[in-house]
Amino acid sequence: KEGSVLQCNVGKTEQAVRIAVGVGILLAGLYRKKWWGLVGIAPIITGATRYCPANTLLGIDHCKS
Repeated sequence: KEGSVLQCNVGKTEQAVRIAVGVGILLAGLYRKKWWGLVGIAPIITGATRYCPANTLLGIDHCKS
């Protein structure tokens, strides 16, 4: 969407992978009772919003126009 602050740059497949990996990290952290499991929140958020700041910095765009 033009004019949108967070423009889509994460494709559908990448979205599913990011969410799955994020949930896996989060659950592993909860299972082991370690704080590093919170790192899993980042890929969940980037997958859910389909926007990744790192992709923007690297000039990567996997969204179909």
